[in-house]
Amino acid sequence: MMNDYRKSFENCVEMEQVLDRFLRYSKVFTTSDPDSETFPSAARQLIFADQLAGELREIGLAEVTRDEFGYVTATLPSNVDHPVPVIGFISHMDTSPDYSGENVNPQVVKNYLGQNLVLNSEQKIVLSPADFPELLKYSGQDLITTDGKTLLGADDKAGLAEIITAMDFLIQHPEIKHGKIRICFTPDEEVGQGTKHFDVEKFKADFAYTLDGGEIGELEYENFNAAGAKILVKGRSVHPGSAKNQMINSMHVATQIIQALPADQRPEHTEGYEGFFHLTSFEGDVSSTKIEYIIRDHDLVKFEAKKNLMKEVCQLINFRYGQDTVLLEMHDQYYNMKQKVEPVKYIVDLAEQAMKDVGITPKIKAIRGGTDGAQLSWKGLPCPNIFAGGHNFHGPYEFVPVQSMQKAVEVIVRIAELVAKK
Repeated sequence: MMNDYRKSFENCVEMEQVLDRFLRYSKVFTTSDPDSETFPSAARQLIFADQLAGELREIGLAEVTRDEFGYVTATLPSNVDHPVPVIGFISHMDTSPDYSGENVNPQVVKNYLGQNLVLNSEQKIVLSPADFPELLKYSGQDLITTDGKTLLGADDKAGLAEIITAMDFLIQHPEIKHGKIRICFTPDEEVGQGTKHFDVEKFKADFAYTLDGGEIGELEYENFNAAGAKILVKGRSVHPGSAKNQMINSMHVATQIIQALPADQRPEHTEGYEGFFHLTSFEGDVSSTKIEYIIRDHDLVKFEAKKNLMKEVCQLINFRYGQDTVLLEMHDQYYNMKQKVEPVKYIVDLAEQAMKDVGITPKIKAIRGGTDGAQLSWKGLPCPNIFAGGHNFHGPYEFVPVQSMQKAVEVIVRIAELVAKK
C-alpha cells in the first residue's frame, strides 16, 4: 500500500503546486500590526482571507467561510463509511511586524550547491553557509529566498500552501481514504492574538496540527510558558546644575532593573529548555522611562519564579527610591501545551509515524516560542506543531527549501490516511 502511496506522489503533477501557491501567497502584504486596537490588526489580512476562501471553494472544499474576524475555515468531507476522528490543520495568514513584509519579491534558486547567495548587492545582504551552516543540508535542492529587502513569509505562508495543496491532492485522489478534515487559517498569530476569536466548539475537530514549525522533521508538543511585563519608571527632572540629592534619572533607575535580572538568563545565553528574561523595548528620558520584557520558561515552577523575581526587583527599586517610582504591569500570555497534549500523546505518535512513512526523520523537540496550537490546546483542542520547512524567520535571511514544503504535503496526507485506518 505504501509503495503505491509514495508512487502516487512521485508521479503527481499537483505536487508542484505547493511552490506556485507559496510564491503567490508570499507576495501578498499581510503584516500584522502590534499597535492596532482592531481585530484583525490590519484590514489587509481580510483581503487575503477572502482570496484564500475563494481558492478553497475552487478546489472543491465544503463549508468554506470567512467570518468577521478574518478566520477562514473549510471542510473536506470523509470518504470512508466507518467512524473516524475529525482532524484539523491550521496555519496563520499574517507575517511578522519585526521586518518589512511589503513588496516581497521571492527568489527561486534551483539546484543549490552550497554557494554564497547574494540577496542584495547594494545592501550587502548575503545568505552564506559560513553564517547559516544549515544551508548545506539542502545541497542539490531548490531554495526560495528573499531579495534581501523584506522577510519571505514562510512563517506561515508555507503552511498555508502545504495545507491547501494537501487538500487539493486528496480531492483529486479519492482512492486515498480519509475521514473528515477541518482546516483553519488564522489572523494575527504574530502579535499573539491568533486564537483570540477561534471558536473551538464550532470548529468541531477532535484534535489538530499547526503547520508552523521550522526545518523539515520538526514535531513539537512542548512550548514556553509566557508572560509579558511593562514597566514604567518615574523620575524627577531637576536642572543638572542644581541636581545633587534632588534628581532621579528614570533611565538610570531603569538600567538598575535590567542589571538586577540575571545576565545569564538572557536569550543570547540560553538554549534548549533554558528560559529567559528578554528586554524588548527601552524608551525614555530623565523624567519617565518605559521598558518591556517577555518572560519565558518551559517549566511552570521556574516560570513562576521568574515572574516573582521581576516583582521583587521592582519592589526593591521602590524601596530604594520611593513608592510608585516603578509601576509594573505583568500578565500571562500563553502556557506550555505539553500538559494538554500528553494525555492524548497518540496524536504526536501519529504525526511521528507519518513522517517516518514518507521518509523523514522526526525531530521531536520543545519549541522555544509559542504557536496558535499552544493556546488552542488550552482551549480544548489538542494541537501539536509540525514543520512548515522554513529557516531564519522574520528577516531578510529567511529561506525555505521547496522539497521540504513538498514533504510537509506528504505528511498531511499520510496523517489523514493513518487516522482513517480501522
